[in-house]
Amino acid sequence: MSRDPRVLVVDDEAAIHRFLTPALMANDYDVIQAMTGGEALKRIATDAPDIVVLDLGLPDIDGKEIITRVREWSDVPIIVLSARDREIEKIEALDRGADDFVNKPFGIGELMARLRATLRHRLYRKGETPAVKIKDVEIDTVRRRVLRNGGEIKLTPKEFDLLALLARHAGKVVTHKQILTSVWGPAHEHDTQYLRVYVGQVRQKIEDDPASPAIILTEPGVGYRLSDVE
Repeated sequence: MSRDPRVLVVDDEAAIHRFLTPALMANDYDVIQAMTGGEALKRIATDAPDIVVLDLGLPDIDGKEIITRVREWSDVPIIVLSARDREIEKIEALDRGADDFVNKPFGIGELMARLRATLRHRLYRKGETPAVKIKDVEIDTVRRRVLRNGGEIKLTPKEFDLLALLARHAGKVVTHKQILTSVWGPAHEHDTQYLRVYVGQVRQKIEDDPASPAIILTEPGVGYRLSDVE
């Protein structure tokens, strides 16, 4: 199901969690937490975060060892956030598979920029495009923003999930069942009238003429298709 990017923050300092969690949530991240290395490994396996922010100085397992263990079975992006500022620490963390290294103390703006950049790189590796432009509408799947002629369009979370799903398959038909299952879950796979209402709402916000759409196209009896990317 489509959702906000999920970030796992691994740090044994409660103050870091109190500071980072609201800042991440304000930037549209779904936040999960771990205070130890053991808990972090369990969380990565069970909660499938999209990105990990990892402190090296954990009470049970050194953060560099966490990176090594995770890289044995997962390519989840890892940003190290640590007070260890010696060059050798950075080199070893990166050589073991970390994607980036941010020193403590840090600026929240810099950390958010590094999170966005790392998530964009992950999308490129997976063959997905983090931003799609169709006519005068730009869909940014990393920042979860939609722009039209440079101005931001306000969509509800489900409206964005619907549009982002179509954008990931721009030019291709996505069936009613695929959309409903991906955005709302398997229990809603037959709610085509529900989907029709949401498509109508999105068209009202992004189309020049919602009654004669040029961006979200209907494939009668099958599903919907976004116009080809320009």
